[in-house]
Amino acid sequence: QVQLVESGGGLVQAGDSLKLSCAASGHTFAKGTMGWFRQAPGKEREFVAGTTLTGHSTIYADSVKGRFTISRDDAKNTVYLEMNHLKPEDTAIYYCAADRWTYYSRDAFTSSSSYTHWGQGTQVTVSS
Repeated sequence: QVQLVESGGGLVQAGDSLKLSCAASGHTFAKGTMGWFRQAPGKEREFVAGTTLTGHSTIYADSVKGRFTISRDDAKNTVYLEMNHLKPEDTAIYYCAADRWTYYSRDAFTSSSSYTHWGQGTQVTVSS
């Protein structure tokens, strides 16, 4: 089993930055896909960013493109989400997700059903 633990959330003001971390442990895998999703109150979970564990394929939701960056540290089995120029509409619980399959299509990257393993989430609140 794979365990994913997110950290780095908090309360910030609009325009500020935060960097989320997702540490993987257990039966981790060298190949596959990892992603960040978020869920705001009263809304469905939505895709934010994703990356393959081999190569350097990354993909972003249009709403965060240019402001958020997904990266990884393979030695630490950790994936990061650096969030800049935060907006109140970025307020949500952010979840890390992982799957052993390597995805290349946008549809596969952005679908929550593509991911087998999920973290417990970390709250990000952006005040105006």
